[in-house]
Amino acid sequence: MCQHRRMSNAPVLPLIQPEAAACCPPLNERPLTSEEAERTARMFKALGDPVRLRLFSAVASHEGGEACVCDISDVGVSQPTVSHHLKKLKEAGLLSSERRGTWVYYRVEPAVLAAMGALLTKAAAA
Repeated sequence: MCQHRRMSNAPVLPLIQPEAAACCPPLNERPLTSEEAERTARMFKALGDPVRLRLFSAVASHEGGEACVCDISDVGVSQPTVSHHLKKLKEAGLLSSERRGTWVYYRVEPAVLAAMGALLTKAAAA
């Protein structure tokens, strides 16, 4: 855990989750439109890199569903490379971030994650 977290006495406030549009329908519902396919491919492509997948998993599994960059940086690559991969995850719509003083906190976009899960699980259950 980061040094700044241990020393902070500030209360942790709950996050308000924005409503996000679903990425696409389940694969067995109808063919994806060109736009849906592009958006979905960006998400899966972002998760196709092992370092990005580890970073995404670290954020998703972190207590409270958000993590300071200092809590998730130990993935075997340099800090600039971590920043690059986090940027790619944000661009794909999988993470959002918020700067708090000198630290950046990342959180998983739950609506997008749920939509990606539904894309595959509803199709697999059919």
